[in-house]
Amino acid sequence: MEKEELNQGFGLWSSLALVIGTIIGSGIFFKQGSVLQTAGSTSSALLAWLAGGILTLTAGMTVAEVGSQMTETGGIYIYLTKLYGKTIGYLAGWMQVVFYGPAMMGAIAAYLGLLFTSLFGINHVWSVPAGMVGLGFIGLINSLPNKNSASFQVLTTTIKLLPIVALIIYGLFFGKEDALSQTVSTTMQTSGGGFGVAVLATLFAYDGWVTLANISGEIRNPQKTMPKAIVYGILIVIVAFVGVSYGTYRALPADQIVSLGSNATVHVAEQAFGLWGGRLLSVAILISLLGTLNGKVVSFPRVLFAMARKGDFPFAKTFAKLNQRSKTPNTAIWFMIFIGYAMMWLTDPNQLTDYAVFITFLFYILAFIGAFILRRKDPAGEKRDFSMPLYPWIPIVAIIGSIYVEISELINDLHGVLISVIIVLLGWPVYYWLNKKKN
Repeated sequence: MEKEELNQGFGLWSSLALVIGTIIGSGIFFKQGSVLQTAGSTSSALLAWLAGGILTLTAGMTVAEVGSQMTETGGIYIYLTKLYGKTIGYLAGWMQVVFYGPAMMGAIAAYLGLLFTSLFGINHVWSVPAGMVGLGFIGLINSLPNKNSASFQVLTTTIKLLPIVALIIYGLFFGKEDALSQTVSTTMQTSGGGFGVAVLATLFAYDGWVTLANISGEIRNPQKTMPKAIVYGILIVIVAFVGVSYGTYRALPADQIVSLGSNATVHVAEQAFGLWGGRLLSVAILISLLGTLNGKVVSFPRVLFAMARKGDFPFAKTFAKLNQRSKTPNTAIWFMIFIGYAMMWLTDPNQLTDYAVFITFLFYILAFIGAFILRRKDPAGEKRDFSMPLYPWIPIVAIIGSIYVEISELINDLHGVLISVIIVLLGWPVYYWLNKKKN
């Protein structure tokens, strides 16, 4: 029923663009200085970007194998429901719908508004309204048939890759610094060790690939297309992140990169292409953020739609409806956008996304463990259209990487961990009420 009603508007290219475009937002342009300062040297920083990418790739391969066997719309919510039962699945969905998804939309939109007002010299009091307009624009695109959001994702991802390629080529062929042996005179002192903290920072930059799983019901031939898009998409992002870092380290001395901070890549663009090069890069970053925002608006409301279809959310009949003309869950889309708007006005959505890290990675770990459960049930792989290589080492590395994130969060942000756990547990009485209502 669900697969028949949702338009399968995403093929391999648009699915690949969704993975790449959702991961690559602004972090690739603004994190060079902080990762380098934390790592202490250019070689360590490059290894940190590579290590973060490899850990992300193991996670992506693991979820791709799990997802190839469960192709319903809903992603982690569906996986955990089928693997561990309705309660765990519901709490994973609740977290994405009322907390993490709207916070991500609000945080990206708020940052988009801030960059927009800075670029055009507008008073910063207009940054939140500008971000809201940007989020509303993406909402309108997603209220049309999903071939429009798919095309928009391909367009914005293509545009964001152009300056990345330019920065890599400039650094490789015109940079004069030694990208592999520079050290930073002032490193960032951290309790967890410079390299480990640098890897952690890159892991957050790589996050976002899992959103493709939420729209399985709208992907053509999802059991084959989704694994390809996730794996190839992450590989392309690894090349982009490591390549931009290497290009930046070739173009500028390490200490200058650290002193420039978030402006390092803009400075490289100006050095390479003049003042207009920096302006064009800033515009490309705005478009990049619109593409990332589109990925979030495409993805997270599908979790609400999937939950509503199973009666797992208040006012389920309303949120389970598809627009008759566009065949998109418009009520779910705008409900989550308005939660994001509220977060932008009333709190700091970026801080809320930080709070959500612990519980998000906890659900990731459960999904990774699910690969072992499914392998035990189907050792011959008769129901698997995609089998990850190097099993069981790939999911083991994914789990270890996620546990590292969890330990880091417990040490560095216990307050945020407790807030995220409380918000998820608030879903429990709602789940109990919904079950009682069903019975």
